[in-house]
Amino acid sequence: MANTVTSLTAEGRQKLIDELEYLEGEKHEEIVARLKEARDFGDLSENSEYDVAKDEQSKYEKRVSEIRYILATAKVVEASGASVSIGTTVELEDQKGKTKFDIVGTTETDSINHRISNESPLGAALIGHVVGDTVSYRTPAGKERSFTIVSIAPTIK
Repeated sequence: MANTVTSLTAEGRQKLIDELEYLEGEKHEEIVARLKEARDFGDLSENSEYDVAKDEQSKYEKRVSEIRYILATAKVVEASGASVSIGTTVELEDQKGKTKFDIVGTTETDSINHRISNESPLGAALIGHVVGDTVSYRTPAGKERSFTIVSIAPTIK
């Protein structure tokens, strides 16, 4: 993994902590039980249940490692609400109307719930701007878009 600092909201950090607790507790016990059960089927060289359980264990261990790394290197960002930053909710307006986005770290994005990364094209363009600013950015499809910032507030969840 690269030596980069991940920015997280306090909420995002807590979600990772909760996921890690689940993976190291309940999920770990499930995987151990599945491996034991699969071993009981006999010959491991031709045991598909064992292969599936080992694959799941590998994915589980990779995710645990990933979460530990993120938590060890992450910086929790507290938003002030004076300018757009991670942890703020920003209301934008263009010719089509108004829309709101929560600005979050890259590991917390959820486009369905309007949670965009500070590293996304729109998120990066908004960072540091204040109410009344008009911000333009280029979409991944190459289209130029502009929004005026209507309001900024710390994200409340």
